[in-house]
Amino acid sequence: MLRTRFAVAALLGVAVATLAVGQEPKKFELAFAKDKDGKYTPYYQEMTTDVTQVIKVQGQDLTQKQKSTFWYQWTPVKEEKVTENKEEFMRWTVKQKIEGLEMNIDISGNPINYSSKAEATGSSGNPGLVEFFKGLKDTEFTATIGKNYKVEKVDGKDEFIKKLGAGSQQMDTLLKKVMTEDALKEMVDPTAKLFPDTAKKVGESWEKKSSLNLGPIGNYELVYKIKYAAVEKEKDKLEIETVITYTAPKDNPDGLLFRIKDGSKLTSDPAGSKGTVLYDPKTKRIDSAEINITLKGDLVVVIGGTDTRVELTQVQKTVIKTQDASYVTPKPVVPPVVPEKK
Repeated sequence: MLRTRFAVAALLGVAVATLAVGQEPKKFELAFAKDKDGKYTPYYQEMTTDVTQVIKVQGQDLTQKQKSTFWYQWTPVKEEKVTENKEEFMRWTVKQKIEGLEMNIDISGNPINYSSKAEATGSSGNPGLVEFFKGLKDTEFTATIGKNYKVEKVDGKDEFIKKLGAGSQQMDTLLKKVMTEDALKEMVDPTAKLFPDTAKKVGESWEKKSSLNLGPIGNYELVYKIKYAAVEKEKDKLEIETVITYTAPKDNPDGLLFRIKDGSKLTSDPAGSKGTVLYDPKTKRIDSAEINITLKGDLVVVIGGTDTRVELTQVQKTVIKTQDASYVTPKPVVPPVVPEKK
């Protein structure tokens, strides 16, 4: 019996190896659908992020929990074939609109809730933050997506800051410093930047690197370690580990109530920073994704000239879903056809 099991295992191993060798490399591409008249049609994303932060200050634990859901509409505006250094690629201009959002925040037992789907029933918590969330709805950005599907630039920053910072000098000052070009590019990124630059077979791996500069918050260096893991139900499964290294800002920001001191450190925990992406080769876009990130470290925050040492643990889970219909706008009800009486 033992020999039989070994024989079966050996045959399965040979079969799997044969399939892997025989598989043609697959290219991962981003594309947008067209209707019967040749016009581009939008697609829609739902992005839900759960964050739990535990902050230890002077021996006390402060816990903040946040769940946010954003509903996006992506509408292609134009495409053009570009040649740079004898290499051809497509450059896309795409509009991203925030169709709606929900925010549920709990800061040490103090809840703040908002839903654009239920504005008529009201919201609860901090009025200033609730108004800020209201301002996010219907915001639009125009993104240019270029080589290897990286976001090259984003238009709409000034209007965005003006809209959200209206009536609050402090908020306007913070947004102008935190809403860097890196932050905007990350916000409108459709996650296609994770695709490999060349065709890959199942089992092959690659890396993607990016930087996220958040001004007075600091800088994050990100490395995505990606593996083409399998083909499941005609979709390609990618496994991802996100490696993050944080450094404090070098400049002292003016006009803010806090400063993060040099020497503060945050790093990602490998065991808690893994995720998966499902790519649909038929639609040529990401069908769904789950990205997990765990950050741990020590920060020194200066408030009013006083140094405060903070131990931070942050666990974040982001789930993305994509479909052809809006997650916010209900489908039109088509009345049933009643046959005429003869």
